[in-house]
Amino acid sequence: MRPLLLALAMALIASPALAATIEVTIDKLVFSPASVQAKVGDTIEWTNKDVFAHTATVKGGWEVMIPAKSKGKVTLKAAGAVDYFCRFHPNMKGYIEVVP
Repeated sequence: MRPLLLALAMALIASPALAATIEVTIDKLVFSPASVQAKVGDTIEWTNKDVFAHTATVKGGWEVMIPAKSKGKVTLKAAGAVDYFCRFHPNMKGYIEVVP
């Protein structure tokens, strides 16, 4: 019985951490919070409370379309820091720090 318990304990210790969903709200042309920290595998989900569409755009990288009164999301695949903005409203800016 002890080897089975030891194997179970080791499996639990070696299990990867569950990915998180980090929520960012868009309201009145502002990303809130404007800066977030995440891990590779986490998902960023934007909730757009405005009456018009926005994007979360990384120049030379990914882009997420976020329709009015809707949500958009991206799963982070690589470590690093990224600045993002809304392609329709370039004054809207955000920052994501992604760690391994």
